[in-house]
Amino acid sequence: MPSPTTSPDGTSDYKPMRRKLPVEQHMHISEVPMTWSNWHEHMNWFNITLGLLVPLLGLVSTFYVPLMTKTGLFAVFYYFNTGLGITAGYHRLWSHRSYQASFVLRLYLAAFGAGSVQGSARWWSREHRVHHRYTDTEKDPYSVRKGLMYSHMGWILTKQNPKKRGRTDISDLDQDPIIVWQHRHYYKIAIFMGFVLPISICGLGWHDWMGGIVYAGILRMFFFQQAHWLGEQPFDSKQSPRDHFITALITLGEGYHNFHHEFPSDYRNAIEWYQYDPTKWAIAGWKRIGLASHLQQFPRNEIEKGRVQQLQKKVDQKRSELDWGIPVSKLPVYEWQDYMQAVNSGQLLLAITGMVYDITDFTDKHPGGRALICSWIGKDATAVFHGGIYDHSNAAHNLLSGMRIAVLRGGGEVEIMKTKQPTECCAQPPGPHSTGVQ
Repeated sequence: MPSPTTSPDGTSDYKPMRRKLPVEQHMHISEVPMTWSNWHEHMNWFNITLGLLVPLLGLVSTFYVPLMTKTGLFAVFYYFNTGLGITAGYHRLWSHRSYQASFVLRLYLAAFGAGSVQGSARWWSREHRVHHRYTDTEKDPYSVRKGLMYSHMGWILTKQNPKKRGRTDISDLDQDPIIVWQHRHYYKIAIFMGFVLPISICGLGWHDWMGGIVYAGILRMFFFQQAHWLGEQPFDSKQSPRDHFITALITLGEGYHNFHHEFPSDYRNAIEWYQYDPTKWAIAGWKRIGLASHLQQFPRNEIEKGRVQQLQKKVDQKRSELDWGIPVSKLPVYEWQDYMQAVNSGQLLLAITGMVYDITDFTDKHPGGRALICSWIGKDATAVFHGGIYDHSNAAHNLLSGMRIAVLRGGGEVEIMKTKQPTECCAQPPGPHSTGVQ
């Protein structure tokens, strides 16, 4: 018989009831605390290489590769085309369906969008829809709640747990043959449109192969990636990112994200004539030549309502920082007799518009003089305060709010509430035909 194998407990008949697996094998690496021994497992090395190391090599190369004018102009031209692939294609067409595009236009946007090397249109649009649906929550793939650095670049440079990512419907994307084709062949298309084509144009066109690699290829791609990440992220705790002109300038109009998050299906990101949104202009131009249709716009009335509500929030926030006196809901309720009793005890009180005010510290500061204001102590001064003698300013109303001490039941001096009327006054006097018999 074969000799028994010695078990961990030193016996030969040891049989564990259940085989224990390391905790890490049950968990996604993103759930395991990062340490010096496992930090490299948290990294998405493909994205790090493409998004950091290659661009760093490109930046260093600028010291050795001169920038030719033709190459620089072409890099800007190609930047706009690949940028529109993202902003007009990935973002406004496929993520938000803000307009409809012809087959030719969709093919152009899918090809040049891949040239910006930000992932396939299917992947990008799915992530962006999740971002809008779960903004600032754990299911947001680039939530700002995880830190500013994470929301800008960390989410793309580290491995993400797919089970924790929010889900969204992309059935419409799976029915688009161009999206399916681009997603299936993304890496080939990205390499060709992102590097082979621009480098070949610079090399074959004016013999600037190295300039094509550095400026039209690497730096052009890197610049738009950084600009787009900057323009995409929310900056406050609510679901309303800030508008930013500089971001709009380098992301072809994507910087007006406060408007975009409020009205995501609008094909525009900027609605004012002075705001820079070349993506909007391009889509409108494509409509003119028949390449785009069904451009979605929110009614101007709804947009203005949103603007007014935002202004109201700011006003309310500022208002909450000021002293407006004791809230009316927290004031005691006085009967008219309570008011008169307080005045008779020596308090300097005024009744105005259903409120009782203590003017003790104000009588000597009254612009009309002490005698005038004191002549109305213990009375209802509503009429004289509101124009009977002088129609007081808004500042006077605000100053008065800090002096209120009570609410008057009935709203003011009500004769029937002041004293109880004798029952005899209501009896009919005996007439000439009265018998006098009770």
